[in-house]
Amino acid sequence: MSWLKLLVEQVEQNQQLLHKGTNVMQQLILGSSSPFRAELLNKLGLNFITSSPDIDESALNNETAEQLVQRLSVQKALKIAESYPNALIIGSDQVALLDGVILGKPGNHGNAVKQLTDASGKTVRFLTGLALINSKTGLVQSLVETFDVSFKTLSANQIEFYLQQEKPYQCAGSFKSEGFGISLFSKLEGEDPNSLIGLPLIRLIDLLNNEGIDVLQPNQ
Repeated sequence: MSWLKLLVEQVEQNQQLLHKGTNVMQQLILGSSSPFRAELLNKLGLNFITSSPDIDESALNNETAEQLVQRLSVQKALKIAESYPNALIIGSDQVALLDGVILGKPGNHGNAVKQLTDASGKTVRFLTGLALINSKTGLVQSLVETFDVSFKTLSANQIEFYLQQEKPYQCAGSFKSEGFGISLFSKLEGEDPNSLIGLPLIRLIDLLNNEGIDVLQPNQ
């Protein structure tokens, strides 16, 4: 049985909870503790709150990176739906790939040096899963957005200087694209630069529109 079918069944099993909402306007919830995602969502001028879901983010056996981020973005939103039965909930998850291998968080300086040395002169692909769940109706919308980042050929001194400036040891790939990490890149390729930071706003606007929310006419 596929993960998506399992998630749909989970939604169906919780229908009584999900349909307890009244006719009150649905709350918009960003399922993330990331201040950078919240800052991005603020661009749309919508009122929202944040809530951080607690789920197991381990990959399943034989799961691709694309399948992983799509599943986790949906699961994060579903987890929050358990506490908010009348809301529109945004879930998001992201991984970075170098030579087809997922880049994790380095955790320390030595690992960060290795990650940036390996990425020097190469292209890192970001896969960002995005989900929007209507916890009142059970409607699940999800997708994966791709964004490629090409690195400059970096010297050991440049890598050391960058790491001392930002200390991105809790960031996958050992850089902060929303900060000084931009100095490491030679080229960016993708439809939405916001997806690089973790929230593809262009696609999110489409998903919200499917739920009757037009960010250009928020009071309608």
